[in-house]
Order: sequence, then structure tokens, then C-alpha cells
Amino acid sequence: MGILNITEDSFYDGGKYNNTKSLIQQTKKMLDEGASIIDIGAQSSRPGSKPITEKKELEILIPNIILLKSKFKDIIISVDTYRSKVAEECVKVGAEIINDISAGEFDKNMFDTIKRLNVTYIIMHMQGNPTTMQNQPKYKNVTNDIIVFFEKKIKLLKKKKINNLVIDPGFGFGKNLNHNYEILRKLKKFKKFKLPILVGASRKSMIYKLLETNPQNALNGSSIINTIAILNGANILRVHDVKEAVECIKITNFLSKKK
Repeated sequence: MGILNITEDSFYDGGKYNNTKSLIQQTKKMLDEGASIIDIGAQSSRPGSKPITEKKELEILIPNIILLKSKFKDIIISVDTYRSKVAEECVKVGAEIINDISAGEFDKNMFDTIKRLNVTYIIMHMQGNPTTMQNQPKYKNVTNDIIVFFEKKIKLLKKKKINNLVIDPGFGFGKNLNHNYEILRKLKKFKKFKLPILVGASRKSMIYKLLETNPQNALNGSSIINTIAILNGANILRVHDVKEAVECIKITNFLSKKK
């Protein structure tokens, strides 16, 4: 899953793809490098970020989804949104997946909308919201607490006959450095749900803070985390750098075949 942020203030690539030419070039690059899904977002969810309006989010997303669907025939588009209205309008113009960082917490209509749309739904764990989530997050046991969160969410969704689900433990969303690495270490525990596991740690602070660098210099660290994630059960990698992630997948898949 290649990340396509159409935002001004994303932590790594904010403002890079805000015109048609750069948007198309980056999408083509990611698809050529092996991305199966393009995850498009109009709203930053970096720590401390402020939400944009629903109207603004739609104004950014809709024309760009239409553009990408017209330029790339077989593209699979995931939309990074927690708003049910945005999800609905984006699916109408060609989006196939909704990637909800709040797992329905921020919009009570999201589950019913997903049921009606009958699309794949990614549910992520987050403690708090993007503005406040890194203000001293606390857990009794981070992995177990997230498992309990998913148990409740999946039960509600299955009750509504929503079965096409992906789970994302939410690296960096209301977790400190130790929390993030504890989740990575115990990622296999999430296999109990028998659902695809998405890992989105690309160039995040769990990498660059530990390595005492910055997002721009966190590619090698991202590849290491992606490799560990695959070995521990991840099925989807949400990344800025598709070529390097595909290489991680190829090597780990080959390793698994030789067991």
C-alpha cells in the first residue's frame, strides 16, 4: 500500500503532491514499483494536527480520485478518512477501500455506511485523537488492551454482517516508543482474529527518534521495521517507499519458502 498524502502538513511528505503533475508522477512511480493499493488522504493525522472540514476534505479527494481512476485503469484506491459522508462520496467515484484511523469512533454513522457500501474496511487502534494522542499515552498492557479493542469492534461489525475487514494496531497513534516496539514484538498475537494485519510505521518517530535522526533519513530503519513486521505476521505494509518495501516482501517470502 503506497501512501499518497494530498496535505500541507503531513510529517514527511506534506505539500509534495498538491498539483496534478506531481500527483500523477508519484502514483505512477508507486504502481510501477509494485504497489497493489494507493492510499489517498486529504487530512493529516500526525501528532498535534488539527482537522480540516468535511467540505474541504471532499473538495480535495473527489477530483483527485476521479483523476487517478481516469489515468490508471486498474488502480485500487483506499481512502484515509474517518468521516462516513466522505467515505460514501469517495466510493461513488471509484474508491474500493476505506481506511479509518478511528475505527468508527469519530463518526457514529461509519459502520452503517460501510455496510451499505459493501467495501473493505480498515479499522485502526488509536488512543485519543491526533491532536492529543501523544500526550503521555498509558496502557495496562498495550498489546492486550488493543486486542480487547479489536474484539469489541469486530464483534459489532460482524453483527452488522461487515466481514471484509483489515486490522491496524496503529503504530504511533497514542503510543510511546516502548509501546510501539512491544506491539511489533507481539504482532503475531493479532493473528487470532484471522484477518489481514496492516502495519503503517513508515518513517515514523518510532524509527527516527530511536535512531536519533529525522523522517527524511529513516528509510533504512523503515525497511528493518517492515521486515520484522512481515516476519511477525503483517499482510499489508503502508509505506512511502514502495520499491524498498517490495524488496522486503520478496526476501522474506523467499526465506519462508526455504523453511
